[in-house]
Formats: sequence, structure tokens, C-alpha cells
Amino acid sequence: MPNAAKLFRWGCAALAIVALMFVCGQVYGQQTGPLIYKPPPQVKSHLPEIRKDVRLVDVNVTVTDPYGRLVTGLAQDNFQVYEDGREQEIMRFEEDDVPISIGVIFDVSGSMAEKISKSRMAAVQFFKTANPADEFFLVDFADRAELATVFTSSIEELQNRLLFSAPKGMTALLDAVYLGMSEMKGAHNTRKALLIISDGGDNHSRYDESDVKRFLRESDVQIYAIGVYGFDPCGDPAQPELCAGPEMLGDLAEMTGGRSFIVKNLDDLGDIATKISMELRNQYVLGYRPSNTKDDGKWRKIRVKLHPPRGLPPLTVYSRYGYFAPGP
Repeated sequence: MPNAAKLFRWGCAALAIVALMFVCGQVYGQQTGPLIYKPPPQVKSHLPEIRKDVRLVDVNVTVTDPYGRLVTGLAQDNFQVYEDGREQEIMRFEEDDVPISIGVIFDVSGSMAEKISKSRMAAVQFFKTANPADEFFLVDFADRAELATVFTSSIEELQNRLLFSAPKGMTALLDAVYLGMSEMKGAHNTRKALLIISDGGDNHSRYDESDVKRFLRESDVQIYAIGVYGFDPCGDPAQPELCAGPEMLGDLAEMTGGRSFIVKNLDDLGDIATKISMELRNQYVLGYRPSNTKDDGKWRKIRVKLHPPRGLPPLTVYSRYGYFAPGP
């Protein structure tokens, strides 16, 4: 009899296990999504948090030979970067054709009447040499600066807007550059540039040159300029005022590491626009982490020194003058 009682108890236990397995199988079978493992909540460490400052300063560098031709293929060892006179370790070196955000600042003032057709063609030529990932906006200016198009990759839209610009009025060039700098805050690419196409000079802006230069120092935007003249504006010592426009364009470009071109023959406009496009896409990017880690909001001066390989002629380096450190 005791053996029968034992067998009965074992049988009940076995039935209970089978029933439990059946119920669990039914519950599991009703799961429609994956099983998600949730780790237990982590216990907060009492150790202080260690934060690593990974801020890099990027410097776009263009190198040309004595004939103004681009020099590519240089190595990181050919460059040295100095900030406030102290050499910095180059942490990043690139020579890639990366997407660019570009604003075209286009002069439609009255003085451009005889040059507007070829200037439009030069702008369109510049757009057509773009990469698919590039984006553009257009600012035109006469008595005042106006945003003709917001950022777009549609060359057709940009071209159509250029065609509807009739030259008239005075020249608010500095206001147009200021507007372009403001619009550039909405750029989606890390590389940024403004291309100015104008016959230079300014006679109708609210902002002055010092305002624009201050704005440029606070940004990482390069300025390229095409001075559309059809003659040599600086060739007559008896008319030094004619050279004021080209000098201003040159100053704005130089301080940002860009370049300015004086067009004496209007037939050269298209070639120069293509040259600028090629230059923007064949720059070296030197990135360094500043040895001065103070967030004091002060101006830091940058100098790039080049050590070209043997056998090359003297080369010219274009890079921005410096930047403002983050504020306290």
C-alpha cells in the first residue's frame, strides 16, 4: 500500500509539471514581438565624471605655385600649424572633396549693367561644377541686399533667379556680405564659403567694413571674390579711388584664407569661376586641438607653415588668420 501511495504522489507531481509546461508554452506562444532583455538599473558611481574635450580647430589651406596653380598631393609632414606662436599637434589631415555650403553674393547694381550678362554666365558655370551634395543660396544686392533663394541644390532654380535680376541702383556690398554670413548659420555642411561677384566698392550699406570683418572673425566661412571690371582698376595712380573696391574684396578674402581675383578681361570670368570651384574642392584641412584650453573668448592667431618637398618652386599658402576662443 505505501508503494501505491508513493506512485500516486509521483504521478500527481508529473501531471503538475506537464500542466505548468503547457501553460508556459501557451503564454510564450502568444508573444508577438521579440523577447527584449532589460538590464538591471546601473548603480551610480561615486567617482567624479571624466569629460574629454574633443574640440578641434579646422584650418582650410590652399597651396599654389608661382603661377597660381593648385598644388595637391602634399602630406601632413609638409605642414606645421601655430596658434599664438606655439606649434600645435595636427590631429586630423584631409584632402578630400567634401560637400560644401556656398552662398553667392551677386551684384545687380547699376554699375554692373554692361557686365551683368557675362557675370551671370560665370555664376552658372560655378554652380555647374558643384558636387551633388553641395548646397547654395543666392543673395543679390543693389540699393539693398536681398535673399533671392534659401539653401538649395537646384541649379535650375538658382539660374532662373539670376535671370530675373535687372541691374539698377547703388551698391550695398557690405550689407550683402553681412546677410550672407547670417544665412550661413543654417548651413548643413561643415565646409562653408561665400563667393562675391561684384565690380567692388560700396556706397549704400548700413554696415561698415569693420562690422563685416568682426563678423568674419567669429565664423569659419571662407570668402572668395571675383572683381568684375574689364580693365585694371589699380593701374592709374591718378585715380587711387578706383582701387578701393578691389582692395576691400582682397582684405575680406585674405583674412578668411580665401582669394580675390581682379578680372580685366570679361571673357575670363567663366574660367576664373571654374578655378575657384576647383580650389574649394582641392584644399587641405588641418585639424588640431588647441594647447590653450582656456575658454576666455579671446582672439587666437593662426599661422600655417609649409615645408615643401625638395625640387618644388616657392609655394604660397592661404589660410585664415585666426579665430575667437569660446567665451567663459
